[in-house]
Parts: sequence; structure tokens; C-alpha cells
Amino acid sequence: MEEIRFEDYSRYNEEEILRLYSAVGWIAYTEDPESLRRGYENSLFTLAAYAGEELIGIIRTVGDGATIVYIQDILVHPDHQGRGVGSALIAEILERFRSVRQIVLLTDDTEKTVSFYRKIGLKPAGDYGCRAFMK
Repeated sequence: MEEIRFEDYSRYNEEEILRLYSAVGWIAYTEDPESLRRGYENSLFTLAAYAGEELIGIIRTVGDGATIVYIQDILVHPDHQGRGVGSALIAEILERFRSVRQIVLLTDDTEKTVSFYRKIGLKPAGDYGCRAFMK
């Protein structure tokens, strides 16, 4: 297996981003590439995972970096899922923002996602007496 490296994602590359988002089926993002680019430009911090020169995973955060960090996107290419890439991306965010009071993530309520996030130590908002609302 090829070595995976992690690096700050500060140079937006639309082609590789759209390829990764398409691979995981997040077409709402790929249908509006300009909004996705602006989202990246306005992000707090983004970390990428590469296998060779191929972008295989990414985690993007928004927030103030002092009192709240929101994990906006975490994607791992399907060919690389189950190899610890997603766990490593989240671990880096949790370490980087360890002094932040709230780190929040909103995700699909499927057995697979709930199991993954519980396994790495995240808890549902309800465990903290909280409820999420959306529009």
C-alpha cells in the first residue's frame, strides 16, 4: 500500500476537489463548483490526505477557531475507506483545535456513520443535552 501523507490544503485545485467529491457522491457540491471554491477560500482550516499525487481525503473546518470549530466536510475516496484515513484526519483536527470548547459535526444518521464517529470518540449532541436545528 502506498504511503499516505497529510498536509495543509492551502492551494485550491478544483479538478482534484471535484474528482474527490464526485467519487463519494456529493453531487450537490459538484453542481456548483464556484460556491464550493468560495467555501474553501472562506474555511478556517483544511487538511488533505494524499496517496502519491492523488488527493484521497480531505477535512474542511469553519468557525472562529477559539470557541467553536465546525467540521464542514470530511471525505475519503471509497477506494481508501477503512484504512484509517478519516480517523487520522479527524484526529489531526481534534489535536489542532484541542483548546476549542465546541467541535461540531453534522452527518448522515446511518449505522455506518454513527458507528464510525462513535468509534473515534465523538458523541451525539443529545449526549450533551443538546439538539441540532437546521434550515
